[in-house]
Amino acid sequence: MSKVREVRAAIIGCGGIAFGKHMPSLAKLDYVKMVAFCDIVEERAERAAKEFGVEGAKTYLDYNELLKDDSIEVVHVCTPNRSHAEITIAALEAGKHVMCEKPMAKTAEDARKMVEAAKRTGKKLTIGYQGRHRADSQYLKNTVENGELGEIYFAKAHAIRRRAVPTWGVFLNEYEQGGGPLIDIGTHALDLTLWMMDNYKPKYVVGTTYHKLSGKGSDANAFGPWDPEEFTVEDSAFGFVVMENGATIILESSWALNTLQEGESRTTLCGTEGGADMQDGLRINGEKYGKLYSTKPVLGAGGVAFYDGRQENESDREARLWIESILYDRDPVVLPEQALTVTEILEGIYVSAQTGKPFYFNKDEE
Repeated sequence: MSKVREVRAAIIGCGGIAFGKHMPSLAKLDYVKMVAFCDIVEERAERAAKEFGVEGAKTYLDYNELLKDDSIEVVHVCTPNRSHAEITIAALEAGKHVMCEKPMAKTAEDARKMVEAAKRTGKKLTIGYQGRHRADSQYLKNTVENGELGEIYFAKAHAIRRRAVPTWGVFLNEYEQGGGPLIDIGTHALDLTLWMMDNYKPKYVVGTTYHKLSGKGSDANAFGPWDPEEFTVEDSAFGFVVMENGATIILESSWALNTLQEGESRTTLCGTEGGADMQDGLRINGEKYGKLYSTKPVLGAGGVAFYDGRQENESDREARLWIESILYDRDPVVLPEQALTVTEILEGIYVSAQTGKPFYFNKDEE
């Protein structure tokens, strides 16, 4: 087997998601060299370079200066939502392939500009929906593609936390993020559901958003009490999406909800031949030989002494397949056009919630 060539990568935005996901996963690929790091806080960029950079890795406060380095082939954009489009488009136009953290952009207009830039430059663009790479997601996708569920005409996208409001960074800042749990974790659940259904043609959506618990504060919050004065985004949002082919998706998202049915980046699928959900592990259900059945596939490989069946985790798999798409000129797993549809639906939910009316994606149908 021939040696894989070196890929020189840069990180723009050296915050929690970069340290928790992107840089550790890229570091496991010995043919990827992280050569440049940019952040508006100099100390963060320097820490990233020290922990994950090659010898002599450069740090920047201005991403435009970083993009002048022609030796950089790949850029990971890990900044707040507001700047996703601006930085991604600049990187594409500078000749870089781009992995942008989710959601694609703060607005659908910005997301469309990102798709147009990728097409115009011929560079690859993908969005960080790592949920597709989990073992349960991969198994379910194979099940769906094999036709075992038949036509999927009803689905739910789940992103519910009982009390887990993120109290760091700019998560509570509407200007920087564009929204709360809907655009933060609801985006993962919706992407997973649309991908399973292979359906990217929404007709209309009805949405509601709530600010019911945000003003109370909570000592029980997993990440510590939040400041109600800083909580400028919704604490819960829900959407009812009708697709052009008549299929229905219910999207539920919350950082703080009085419920015992928690779970995020999960999907429930109902088809003509069977169904599936991720409420108690992955469960497949249907009817066979005149009886109803449900099965739970074993997704690990444990049971052997001194070996617990560890597999490549979703973030590592995401990074590896992304870099391989560049090395071998393949389509990335998450296509920018797919991520654009996710952002369009999220925006439709917010607009519907604000207007109190259904949001139609084809204005001629209003």
